[in-house]
Amino acid sequence: MRASAARQLAFAALAGALVSTGAAAPPSQTATPPKVPVAAGYGGAVASVDADASAAGIAVLRAGGNAVDAAVAVAAALGVTEPYSAGIGGGGYFVYYDASSRRVHTIDGRETAPATATAALFQENGVPIPFAEGQTSGRSVGVPGTPATWKSALDAWGSRPLAQLLRPAEKLARDGFTVDSTFRAQTEANQDRFKDFPATRELFLPGGRLPVVGSTFKNPDLAATYAELARKGTGALYRGPIAEDIVNTVRKPPVDPAATRNVRPGDLTTADLRAYATKRQAPTQIAYRGLDVYSMAPSSSGGTTVGEALNILERTDLSALSPAQYLHRYIEASRIAFADRGRWVGDPAAESVPTRELLSQRFADSRACLIKPDRTLTSPLAPGDPRNPVPCATTGETAPTTYEGENTTHLTVADRWGNVVSYTLTIESTGGSAITVPGRGFLLNNELTDFSFAPAAPGVPDPNLPGPGKRPRSSMSPTIVLDHGRPVLAVGSPGGATIITTVLQTLTGHLDRGLPLVDAIAAPRASQRNQTTTELEPGLWNSPLRAELEGLGQAFRQNPEIGAATGVQRLPDGRWLAAAETSRRGGGSAMVVRPHGKP
Repeated sequence: MRASAARQLAFAALAGALVSTGAAAPPSQTATPPKVPVAAGYGGAVASVDADASAAGIAVLRAGGNAVDAAVAVAAALGVTEPYSAGIGGGGYFVYYDASSRRVHTIDGRETAPATATAALFQENGVPIPFAEGQTSGRSVGVPGTPATWKSALDAWGSRPLAQLLRPAEKLARDGFTVDSTFRAQTEANQDRFKDFPATRELFLPGGRLPVVGSTFKNPDLAATYAELARKGTGALYRGPIAEDIVNTVRKPPVDPAATRNVRPGDLTTADLRAYATKRQAPTQIAYRGLDVYSMAPSSSGGTTVGEALNILERTDLSALSPAQYLHRYIEASRIAFADRGRWVGDPAAESVPTRELLSQRFADSRACLIKPDRTLTSPLAPGDPRNPVPCATTGETAPTTYEGENTTHLTVADRWGNVVSYTLTIESTGGSAITVPGRGFLLNNELTDFSFAPAAPGVPDPNLPGPGKRPRSSMSPTIVLDHGRPVLAVGSPGGATIITTVLQTLTGHLDRGLPLVDAIAAPRASQRNQTTTELEPGLWNSPLRAELEGLGQAFRQNPEIGAATGVQRLPDGRWLAAAETSRRGGGSAMVVRPHGKP
């Protein structure tokens, strides 16, 4: 099976390579480079949603840095140009393939709740508060994990000092970047929240106005914060003046006195920041079509849920199905995997999570027999019991999937030595909590709203309730695929709970349906998350496939845009291919070090 899968991948890779000869980063970053969604060449590759960020990574690779170094530089730059999606006020998950040992490693850099948090964190008088009120509050802010993730990755596998890697981002913040339509639209969508916080309004709505497309946006406070981290190390965010500023902002949110918004304070302390630590842990791993698929273990549900769905689909030849039957099987596998995710996955430091059992082929087979080619399962679907799989059975009570914000960002990097990074980072909702730390230039996350505000269904165990020091469940799914210990591709996406379905659909589109990686990323998406209806992008909503699927009992609602994936792929001739979105979020940016020449 491995040889067959490798041949199929080689064909798809070659087709993808023919799309473009590739794009290299310009020697200077004084102007924003153009966005190109696919590039192939030598020396390493970077794919992200932003051209300035991709160029920062390519500059590091060109100067002799490795994939980990470049990933940190890209992430720092995204904190400037994608401040509503990521930044040092948030967290994420870092998956790394080490070419020398042929092993995959992961870092859990997820935010944590304060030590005082209880299951009633988002309840008052026993009733959950409205999501919007939890989102825009100090109560939603977890201890940021991103700076600690950078330190953990660089200490373990990096080759360049942090100060050097922060320079491109610091310069970008100081000199500015060009505002595009996506940045303006995201600012406009948050205008009502942003205007209620003077520091946020001053930074993102200068003069009370939206940024103009084509104008230059500068963030001198963030440039100064990056300079301080460069001098003192990332520990400066967890102790000292920056930490004190974060805590003061959370505990006494700086709200405009004229605002009518009810902004609840949080209970974060300097002790919570000092106590923060990332987790080095084993990745999830499954075999699929003779390949090895690695991703993020809990506290993220990405690796277990994508892995379970792939295991469910393993026994079906997706390449031989009609487009409608392929989508039907993909949708149903997602529905089942999400039912099991909701019952079993939480922070393993606080909950008993049967990760190994969720990823067993035996459990997947017991769930796969629920799928019928001529009819649709009903959601919410009850979970199975991975500890005691019973064929075609469901156990326990059904529970709906709780809400999860749909922002975040993802980057993928490969270097000339064959090391690969797949890194998803976030501040949760677009704009996070909407609270900027005064004088520091970055937004704080609202990551704790990823917890269930109350049990998803009365009487049903919920492993994702808040707790002291607990990490909220995530859907981030940074993924690396190997063939005989060597990288085939890496992929990931933003999008809240839709991350899981985006990664799953991209993997099956490429590995099973033979789409070149850039086309698998661009394909119109469907997202089923154990809900009564499946979300469809317009490309499927307006397609004859919708009627075919409705004839099987599928029900749909429209979502204008799902996810914004990026990926890198090793081509048969030794080149790297980088791929990003062609249109979502204004299109992504794929770059390689050398489009032409030799390795």
